[in-house]
This record gives sequence, structure tokens and C-alpha cells, in this order.
Amino acid sequence: MLTISQLAAYAGVTVRAVRHYHAKGLLPEPERDHSGYRRYDAAAVVELVRIRTLADAGVPLSRVHELLGAGDEEFAAAVADIDRRLRAEIRERQRHRDRIAQLAAGDSLALPAEVVAYLDRMRELGFHNRLIEVERDSWILIAAQMPDQVPGLMVIKRQQIEHEGLRRLYLDIGELVDCGPDDPRLPVLADRVSAFLEAAAAEASGVEDEHPVSDELVDLLDAAFLESFPCAPRLLELLEERGWTGWTNVKRIDRAT
Repeated sequence: MLTISQLAAYAGVTVRAVRHYHAKGLLPEPERDHSGYRRYDAAAVVELVRIRTLADAGVPLSRVHELLGAGDEEFAAAVADIDRRLRAEIRERQRHRDRIAQLAAGDSLALPAEVVAYLDRMRELGFHNRLIEVERDSWILIAAQMPDQVPGLMVIKRQQIEHEGLRRLYLDIGELVDCGPDDPRLPVLADRVSAFLEAAAAEASGVEDEHPVSDELVDLLDAAFLESFPCAPRLLELLEERGWTGWTNVKRIDRAT
């Protein structure tokens, strides 16, 4: 005969759990012997193991009580149902594991493969991490709003990043990520950006934009740029002085208006 602590140890549960099962009416509570202790036999161990197994499988205690009194056929059917539910939970947990694996993979969590490759190319070319982070976050927004346009836009971006003049501009912008609005390098950089825009505008004259971005998305992307670089507001002011407005969708200022 076993004490309650020995019973709990045999069944792999705590004494508190045994008392809880007593309170729920799942496990009969024996009378105390002449020494004042409750003693349990082998049948109590078997019953407690069955209770623990069902409870560990996630069966509600109210259902456990029902199953313990069920016939063999009903019990087998209930166990089969529990097994189906557990297999469904395993599949769901596997999906969670897959998502965690994606999270560990970094950029690929929320970005198409071509954008991930583009960001990797930026790293290869030595772009500042802050610039890469802004690009990554911007493309998360773009991919969420206009996923079908991403492949075409990425073709343009890959061409731009391989353009030596534009790449040099972005690399130099990366050197100014922590500079303030009074940094003397900003006017020089604004001159270079303006000259590049002039050349690009002349080259693209008469060519319609194949991948227009909504004004709302442009505002979000510009806001991300302004929030990421202390010098960004001043740089945009200098560009306006040179006849250009915006950052994501740069446009020539119409002085007539």
C-alpha cells in the first residue's frame, strides 16, 4: 500500500495534482487507516496514470471523468478523436516553427526574393547599414501595397545600383547618416544630386513611368527617409533651392506656379 506521495511519484505527478483529482471526483479518495494516513493500491496507480495521460493530452478534466467511465468502444473512439486533434495541433505548431525559421532568416521574412538579393548586393557594395535598413523597410511597405509591381521596380533598382555615378552618390549619402543640418558637406551633396537629376530627367524625357506609386505610399516612404537621417530635412531644402522637390518621387518644381 502506498502513501499519497508514493502514489504521486509512481504516476509521475505532484501530490497537489493528486489532491486536485480527488477534489474533481476523478480519483477516489481512500479512507484513512488506523495511523491516520490514506493508503493507495496498484489500481489507484493505474487510474492515476490514465488520468495524467488524458490530462497531458489536453483533454479537459470534465471530459476525463466521462472517458474513465466509458466502455472500450467509446473510449477507443474518443482516443482516436484526441489523436486527430493532437495531429492538427502538431501541424499548426510546425507552421509556427516555419515562421520562426523565416524570422531567423532576416530579410526574407517579409520580402520577395528579388528584394532580398538587392539588399545583399547593397551590402556587397559597402552601403551604410542605415541606408540598407531604410531600403529594407521601404520595400516592405512597397511589397505590401503593390506586390505585383515589385519585380518590375526591382529591375530598375538593380540597374540604378550598378550605375557608378548613382552608386557613388548613395555611398556618400551613407557617410552623412549621422551628420547635422549644418554640415558643410550637404550643399556639395545637394549640387551633385541636382546634377544627377538633371541628367536623368533629360534621358527620361517623354518616357512614362511604368510603375507609379500612390501619393500615400510616397508620403510614407519620404517620412521614413526623413526620420532616419538627421540631415534629411536640410538636404531636401537644399534640393528645393535647386529646383527639385520630394525624395521617393522627385519632381522638378514648376516656378510658374
